[in-house]
Amino acid sequence: MKDYIVTIQSLLKDKNLDALKEIANKTETWNLIDVFKELEDDNDTVVLFRLLSKDKALNVFEQLDLDLQENLLLSFTDQKSTEIIKDLAPDDRARLLDELPAKVAKKLLDSLSFEDRQITADLLGYESETAGRIMTPKYISLKKHLTVKEATNKIREIANQKNPETVYTIFITNENRILEGIVSLRDLLINDDDTKLETLMTKDFTNVYTDTDQEKVAKLLQHRDLLSVPVLDKESRLVGIVTVDDAMDILEDETTDDIFDKVGLLDINQRETNRSAALVRGSMIDVWKARIPFLLITLAGGLLAGLVIDVFEETLESIAAVAIFIPVIMDMGGNVGTQSSTIFTRALILGQINIQNFSRHLFREMYVGFSMGVILGSLAGIIAHIWQGIPGLGIAIGIALTLTITLATSLGYFVPYVLVKLGFDQAAGSDPIITTIKDISGLAIYFFLVQYFLSHLL
Repeated sequence: MKDYIVTIQSLLKDKNLDALKEIANKTETWNLIDVFKELEDDNDTVVLFRLLSKDKALNVFEQLDLDLQENLLLSFTDQKSTEIIKDLAPDDRARLLDELPAKVAKKLLDSLSFEDRQITADLLGYESETAGRIMTPKYISLKKHLTVKEATNKIREIANQKNPETVYTIFITNENRILEGIVSLRDLLINDDDTKLETLMTKDFTNVYTDTDQEKVAKLLQHRDLLSVPVLDKESRLVGIVTVDDAMDILEDETTDDIFDKVGLLDINQRETNRSAALVRGSMIDVWKARIPFLLITLAGGLLAGLVIDVFEETLESIAAVAIFIPVIMDMGGNVGTQSSTIFTRALILGQINIQNFSRHLFREMYVGFSMGVILGSLAGIIAHIWQGIPGLGIAIGIALTLTITLATSLGYFVPYVLVKLGFDQAAGSDPIITTIKDISGLAIYFFLVQYFLSHLL
């Protein structure tokens, strides 16, 4: 795959559009999506997309992230944009229009046919982040008096005319669109042609309502292994369905949003997305602005760490073995701090850490750090004692490593938490700050303990 991406990038650079068009249109959709994600130049993204056939372009467009969809759409002519919007599934269309600037969204909405415009407007009329907003009205609904043979013919007819989102689940409704039951495609295939749907349908079905939170809908689909779930209005009429592919997208997008919204950190997901885009695809100036300030903190910390060593220069001159274990103290603390900050960030995003109960998580990590420090400190102390034959040095190293690791794990949780609460970029700032504090404090702890336990050798 990596070689393929390099080939595409090379063809784009050489402007060999004929070869690029041939290769791109022969490539599987999912591989093309990976290519679009790797392209850093927006112009290259537009050029590659324009070379795709209509069907291939639509399949790729539907699977791209919203920010990529928006960038592409804004770069198209009015005619091209209209074609793309018109061919999108209703729920995907509503989601994209919701992200576009209001004037652009209205212009594209007005370009749709009356039926598509009405469907899209209905979806956009529901509250944001609810089942009504993400559902699709393209489903198969039949009446219970039909036989299996009649139902099968009807499904073929509907599938050819309306292109429903799924044919694996058939929804049985009455004349008022009240949902009465559900029949699976499997039941239709294994039963006799003259069997009535009424005898096949299950009345024990799961449903949600238009105002149900989209994350609850997604988790319901995930936990019950459903391919789709019907969406009912306040009168219990069937108005749409949410499918499992939409649920997976929601779970990916929603987790971070809901976690931070609950603790009052609004728009954190968009903020982090923008920061990540600036670091990966932004100009050199943007990258410098995001990273250099935190690295200056590290530079200052390194100089202060050097000052600590200078203060204890006489100790180093008196006992040369002390210098041997400085890298152990600094490296172990640094690695443990980075490990803890990574664990904190991942757990926060996955919803496994509740910010409102942060102190409980912090104290647990401190306990974990202390226990690891005791184990690793004891091991390092024994090795130092055997290696150098100085019992006091082994004790100093053991205690210093225990305290340093405990401090590093605490900083690994506390620093990114503070940066997030203050609205700073924790991805760029956590490690430099943790490293700076840990280096200075770790060295100070180590030298003070050496002076205490080895004072008779100084």
